[in-house]
Amino acid sequence: MRGVYNILLMILAIPGLVFFLIKMRLTGKYRNSFIQKLSGRQKSILERVGPGRRVWIHAVSVGEVTAAAPIVAALKQQSPAYRIIVSTSTETGQEMARHLIADADAFIYFPLDLPFAVNRMLNQVGPDLFVLVETELWPNFLAACRRRGIGVLLANGRISPRSFKKYYRTRFFWKRALGDITEAGMISRTDALRIGQMGMDDAIIKVLGNAKYDALSALASPALYEETARRFGLRTGEKFFVAGSTHPGEEDAVIRTYQAILNVRPDYGLILVPRHVERTREVLELLRQKGIKEILTASEMRAGRMRRGEKVLVIDVIGELFKVYSLAEIVYCGGSLVPRGGQNILEPAAWGKVVLYGPSMDDFSSEAALLEEAGAGVRIRNVSDLQQNILKLLDDAQDLRVRGEKGRAVVLANRGAAGRYAEMIRRHLERESG
Repeated sequence: MRGVYNILLMILAIPGLVFFLIKMRLTGKYRNSFIQKLSGRQKSILERVGPGRRVWIHAVSVGEVTAAAPIVAALKQQSPAYRIIVSTSTETGQEMARHLIADADAFIYFPLDLPFAVNRMLNQVGPDLFVLVETELWPNFLAACRRRGIGVLLANGRISPRSFKKYYRTRFFWKRALGDITEAGMISRTDALRIGQMGMDDAIIKVLGNAKYDALSALASPALYEETARRFGLRTGEKFFVAGSTHPGEEDAVIRTYQAILNVRPDYGLILVPRHVERTREVLELLRQKGIKEILTASEMRAGRMRRGEKVLVIDVIGELFKVYSLAEIVYCGGSLVPRGGQNILEPAAWGKVVLYGPSMDDFSSEAALLEEAGAGVRIRNVSDLQQNILKLLDDAQDLRVRGEKGRAVVLANRGAAGRYAEMIRRHLERESG
C-alpha cells in the first residue's frame, strides 16, 4: 500500500510544485519554508544544537504549537539535558513556535513526505525519539523512523469526527502507519476509542488529557492583557464584542448582532477576527455595505496609525486572536454557525469570558460540554438566537462575570496533562538508554 501511496505522491508532485512556485511568486507565501521542506536541508540550524539526547517534537501549525509549548516546558523542567528540536509544517506555526516555546534548542520545518526529503532530514536531526503532537500521519516518515529504530510517540492525540470518517473508510491503509507508532497519548476516551477503531493496538493507547489547558492557563496573564490593551488603544470602561475565527457566512451574523447591541449600547465596540486573514478585504467590504465606515485594521496599527475613536477593529494579522480575547466582554467563536466543526473555545474561556458558538462543534464537543455545564458556554442555533442570548447576557453584568469565572475555573481545573506527556517522553528515553 505504501508503494501505491508513493506513486500517487509522484503523480501529484509536479502540479503541486507548480502551485507552490506560483504562490511564492504572487504572494510571497511559503518562500521561507518550501525549499527546506522539499530538500530536507537544515544543517546550519541543527549545528547549533549542543550534545545530548535529541527529542524531535512536531507541531503542524498554530493549534498544535499551543499544545506543544507546555509539553516542552515540562520536559525541560524534568530533564534539562535533553535537546529539543521543534518542527512545524506552516510558517505561521513556525512564527508562533518561536514566540511560545522558549526552551527549544532549534526550530525547523517538517519535510514533505517524500523518501529523499524524509531520509535527509532524519540524517541531519538524528533524533533519539520523535513526538507527534495531535494527529497528522505521514506514512513514509513513520516507516523511516521504524527502520532506523527511532521511537514515535503521539502526544495530545485528537481524532475529530470529520477526520475519523475519512480515516475509518481507509483504515486498511492507516493501520500500517499506526503500527509504526510506539505509544499514543490521547486527549479523551473518545479519541482513544477512535484511534483504536482505525487499527491501533489498544495496549499502546493511553488517555492523558489535553495539554492546551496548561498552555492557556499560563498564557492568560494580567501583563498580557495590559500590553494588548495598550497596543489597541483601549479606553477606560470601553467594552467589546469579539468575534473570533469567523468563516464565510458568519460575518453577516456577527455584524447584525453588533448592530443590535448598538441599539442599546451605542458606545460598544466590535473586534472581528477572520479565520483566514486573506479574506480581510471581503470582510471590510461587508462592514461598509452594512453602513459601518469607521474601521481600523491591525495591520494599519502595526504600520503606526493611531486609533482615533474607531469602534470596529478588524484583526488582519496572525498571532493576535488569543490576546484579543482578553479585551472582550463577550465572545462569539466562529466555525460553528457554518459546518466547520468549531474553533478553540478554550482560548476565551481562559480569560474568563462567556463564549457563544453555533451548532457545529464536532471538533470541540468535549470542551463545549464542560463549558456548558459551567454556564460559560452558550450554544446558539442561528443569528436571531445569537442576538437574543448576547443581549440577555449583557443585561446582567454580574451574572456575565460569574459565568466567565466559572469557565476560567474549568480551564484551571483541567491542567496537568503537559506533565503527563513529558513523563511519557522521559520514560521512553530512559527505557532505551537503560
